[in-house]
Amino acid sequence: MQKPALEVVWFKRDLRVFDHAPLVAANTQALARGSRLLPIYVQEHEYWQQPDTSERQHDFLLQSLQDLALALRAQGSQLVVRAGEVCEVLRALAAVGDIRALYSHEETGNRWTFERDLRVKAWCRAQGIVWHEFRQFGVVRGLRKRVQWARQWEQLMAQDCVPAPLLRPHGFLSQSERLFTEIQRNVNNRPQSSRLGCDGGRDAGLASMENFFQGRGLHYQRAMSSPLSAEFACSRLSAHLSLGTLSIREVLRSIQLKQAALTAAAAASGKAEPSEHGLWRKSLRSLTARLHWHCHFVQKLESEPQIEFCNINRGYDGMRESAINPDFHSRWSRGETGWPFVDACMRMLNATGWINFRMRAMLVSVASYQLWQHWRTTGLHLAQQFIDYEPGIHWSQMQMQSGVTGINIPRIYNPFKQGLDQDPNGQFIRRWLPELGQLPVQWIHQPWNLPGSLQRQHGVTLGRDYPYPMCDHEQAAREAKAKLTSWRAQPHMQALNREVLLKHGSKRRRVDHGARKDSPQLDLFASRLP
Repeated sequence: MQKPALEVVWFKRDLRVFDHAPLVAANTQALARGSRLLPIYVQEHEYWQQPDTSERQHDFLLQSLQDLALALRAQGSQLVVRAGEVCEVLRALAAVGDIRALYSHEETGNRWTFERDLRVKAWCRAQGIVWHEFRQFGVVRGLRKRVQWARQWEQLMAQDCVPAPLLRPHGFLSQSERLFTEIQRNVNNRPQSSRLGCDGGRDAGLASMENFFQGRGLHYQRAMSSPLSAEFACSRLSAHLSLGTLSIREVLRSIQLKQAALTAAAAASGKAEPSEHGLWRKSLRSLTARLHWHCHFVQKLESEPQIEFCNINRGYDGMRESAINPDFHSRWSRGETGWPFVDACMRMLNATGWINFRMRAMLVSVASYQLWQHWRTTGLHLAQQFIDYEPGIHWSQMQMQSGVTGINIPRIYNPFKQGLDQDPNGQFIRRWLPELGQLPVQWIHQPWNLPGSLQRQHGVTLGRDYPYPMCDHEQAAREAKAKLTSWRAQPHMQALNREVLLKHGSKRRRVDHGARKDSPQLDLFASRLP
């Protein structure tokens, strides 16, 4: 019996059918050659054993797979889900079907996915199967210099979004339906609280995008800094972009539609634009800039995969690697540093899987300077906590915020001042540190200065209910700055800085990125859309 011809679409971190170029290309070929289109997703157990992955990310994935399966069914096909190693899965498919070609988006992930893709490429070459990879982000494979990168990004994003195609049934249903039923059962049996404030799936992503443009994003540009306002005002699209339930291009189209609506409303009224329009325009420009910078940072990892493990600027090798303090790391990661605003931010992140960018930057800064910890160790904890973990952005920003790139101005956050600036009344601290809930404003940011008599009066005992600070943060910051300054002053560092700038520096003309406090180089972190 002749094996059916197959055009295999491999879904990875692109769990949608809209604006999905590999799906459209495979479907076109299937229609032209009379072959079957086979959409597959491979549950890779080894990936979920990596130190930068977590159960909360897996929960988000399972919810997103549900939506993808329903979307494919609505277009006339069926998602085939297999568990195991990708080459073994493809080998099993090749035993029952003639794989004409493999289609997928390019992926810039962690080292494990990079090495897996190399294995898939070698297998396809050995089998004589063409693997068609398509750009999903504005990332350019094989890029040597950044001179024309911004123009290429703009050209890609200017292309129209690709509608979801009508598909033909493929007939490979039995095993996939059993496994997918198990996936659905796992999702449905999860308690709602474990979803950590960020539901997966395209429907949830579209709903978040819609209510952002309908009103929630009005104060985005000026409300993103404080965790009090950012929780509501930020787009909350970062996890959906990371897993590909939404495409960057369709978010850009929504921005353009909102901008056009503002212009049309102003023209129809014949009056000066209301102040609300000005706020919207600033927020939309800020969001557009962050979509651009998302790809800028992912490009760094694409061009230099080793930055997941090694300093971008190798001149900093040896500066912190031997300074690992397990007790410091443990207390920082649990939110028990003794600096209330820092601890409140960490506890929110640990509980929900999300916190706004500025607070992410502060958490890294405190770990890197006041506690003098290496970015790789602290970065693994944060990677596991972030539902929106994007390796390219994450590891680049870990290094930027810890001062080892040589091309970015080090920013050493004062944890006490950040609390006063971003949570002046202590509302956020009281929410996440209930043990300090009875303290008045004048003590909530610095409980270590609270006299014993007042501790008893307000129902908290320092050292028992809440820890004393791990160190004097001002003195520790001065010492860290002195160490960093001394290291940067070494004669060979200037040449290394120039090399990093040539390879990774953006050549894009500076545009309006919003508030000066949150410059584009510092306002993305793992949450591209803070």
